[in-house]
Amino acid sequence: MTFTDNLALAVPEIVLALGSLGLLVVGAFAPKQTRLVGGGAVLVLLAAAVAAATQPFGEAFGGGLISDAAATFAKVAIYLASAVAIPLGLPWFERRGVRVFEFPVLVLLAALGMGMMASSGDLISLYVGVELSSLSLYVLAAMHRESPKASEAGLKYFVLGALSSGMLLYGASLVYGFSGSTLYSEIAAAAGSGADTGLLFGLVFLICGLAFKVSAAPFHMWTPDVYEGAPTPVVAFFAAAPKLAAMVLFARVLADGFAGAADQWQQVLVVLALISVAVGAFGGLVQKNLKRLWAYSSIANVGYAVLGLSSGTSDGVQAMLMFMILYMIDVTGFFACLAALSRDGRPMETIDDMAGLIKERPGLALAMTVFALSALGLPPFSGFWAKVFVFKAAIDAGLWVAAVIGLVGSVVAAFYYLRLIKVMWFDSSPGATDKPPVEARAIAAVTAIFAFPVVLVALAWLTPLAQRAALSLGLA
Repeated sequence: MTFTDNLALAVPEIVLALGSLGLLVVGAFAPKQTRLVGGGAVLVLLAAAVAAATQPFGEAFGGGLISDAAATFAKVAIYLASAVAIPLGLPWFERRGVRVFEFPVLVLLAALGMGMMASSGDLISLYVGVELSSLSLYVLAAMHRESPKASEAGLKYFVLGALSSGMLLYGASLVYGFSGSTLYSEIAAAAGSGADTGLLFGLVFLICGLAFKVSAAPFHMWTPDVYEGAPTPVVAFFAAAPKLAAMVLFARVLADGFAGAADQWQQVLVVLALISVAVGAFGGLVQKNLKRLWAYSSIANVGYAVLGLSSGTSDGVQAMLMFMILYMIDVTGFFACLAALSRDGRPMETIDDMAGLIKERPGLALAMTVFALSALGLPPFSGFWAKVFVFKAAIDAGLWVAAVIGLVGSVVAAFYYLRLIKVMWFDSSPGATDKPPVEARAIAAVTAIFAFPVVLVALAWLTPLAQRAALSLGLA
């Protein structure tokens, strides 16, 4: 391939890189023009999404960057979710007297890293994408400089993230040492001819490093503290798009690089999935802070996504993709509700704060009810269909026991979702709430409407797209 052909397959990445650098210069010379930088960042992300949706398929830079249906599916979703984070986050910071033009720039850089993760074709591009995304997220977690909790969240995220990066690098070095290549295609050839012990050790460390990025237990220890301390719009961002990017990277590494060792990594993934479901379900029972509660909910939901992937089939990858897309929309909407709610200038973040919300803010209360019922998996909300895909893939692959345990975990988690609904609908309100901002209220409304009833129509066109993306990977 010529250099021009390589660049043609990297247009979304080029758009994001040039856009973030250009907006960084604009922000440096006009730091008070945060709305200008934010609007420019949204336009850059939309342009990158269009470029990703229309770019040709192929391999660039010696196989280090892959453009296929899976990469396109993930990139479009990641860039759109990132675009939503900017109008949700910038006004939130401005209302607190914090002007941060760096926020949209960091979102762009994180989106660039996540896109590279979805398109990685070797261990080097994998690591570059993971670190570019992670470093941006560490700073975003501590973006509210005047908040001690935000600083603590950023520091914890950074320290534990460095640990996971170490495991990822150690696993990558073992895989390279025993396969003789960093390319997934050549690693697959080594694993297909009978993976030796060293290669499997490297794979396990890779899985552990990636499990941290998606908050899968027992590598979830950072999640509740970071969710609680980070600014609410930032949590809305990194609870959605980065999880999808990491799960697509997870699937690509296993499908393109280790399809021949599926019997080995299936066992690891099943254990990760069941531990995650158990930790998320039981850990959430004692939480009073809603951000911590949704952190445990995210751990459980990642467990369901990993369960779909553990089936080791293209149907399992499709189930994982459908689950993550529907989960992304729900979790973004829920945190948009939290970003919209305050009382006497104080954020409403505990379950008790939501008492009587249906009388004070019926629209937001209805939206939160929809998200809670969807996360619970109640039909006909989007979360129900997401779990149907996952459990069907697991059962078809013969993982009956794991599917039953996952279903039990969902029943246990129903307690804290129903408790939130009960408090909003039946408890007495402690006082009037502040007027919610327009942008957060609009995002909450749109995502709630998608969760039901729009999802019933959206499934008809999302399902074939996810199927096409899954078939582009190396699993049968």
